[in-house]
Amino acid sequence: MTIEDLDDVGPIDYMVVEFPGSRMTGEGLPMLVDLVDRGIIRVLDLLFVKKELDGSVNGALIADLDADGELDLSVFEGASSGLLGQDDIEEAGAVLEPGSAGGVLVYENRWAAPFAAALRRGGAQLVANGRIPVQALLAAEEAAAG
Repeated sequence: MTIEDLDDVGPIDYMVVEFPGSRMTGEGLPMLVDLVDRGIIRVLDLLFVKKELDGSVNGALIADLDADGELDLSVFEGASSGLLGQDDIEEAGAVLEPGSAGGVLVYENRWAAPFAAALRRGGAQLVANGRIPVQALLAAEEAAAG
């Protein structure tokens, strides 16, 4: 990606997903591939981390995550924008429980790129953003019903 390309880039997000006990079923992988294939997102970085029982954290290679004998996510092999480094592996590991694995995904929201580009051309700039976790919505709904 070059500086010239940045004019047309959508918002960039990241997520860390924990797999307790390092059990990864691979159920979400086809959905991730589908989002990319439909141009909704673009994967910039994909990294797997493992937090050992002693608390040490290591980056993990893309491998047979669901133990079906096939290489999972080979379509993303080499997906690396350079945004993630050792400090990000450590930071992701800090939120994982010992004995768990996690996935770190950095992605561009391609669906929002034209809107974001139009705002930038008009002189606008993003000054805040965030996410509301589904758990917070469920808690609010329960409190309202309550």
